[in-house]
Amino acid sequence: MIKEITSFEEFNELAKEGKVLVDVYSKTCGPCKMLGFVLADLEKDLPESAILKIDFDQNKEIVEKYDVASYPTILLLENGEEVQRLKGLQQKPALKKLLEA
Repeated sequence: MIKEITSFEEFNELAKEGKVLVDVYSKTCGPCKMLGFVLADLEKDLPESAILKIDFDQNKEIVEKYDVASYPTILLLENGEEVQRLKGLQQKPALKKLLEA
């Protein structure tokens, strides 16, 4: 499931349990748009996985909480805690490995 997050409260609710992949992006970023296609393809292989999309410019509380300085940034959260971070455009095999580990 890919879900666009629009509030800090919604993010906290969805990110607190299990393994969650978080895509911090910007609408004006070319690599971010390409990563969106990679995530959509990943969702087809792992439909039960939780993938949250966070607009860098619209969600300052989340960006500050996780100290995200650039986009695209991928955060892997387990039970609300960051366990891994990837910066820049990522390919499907690397992201699939994160979710399956």
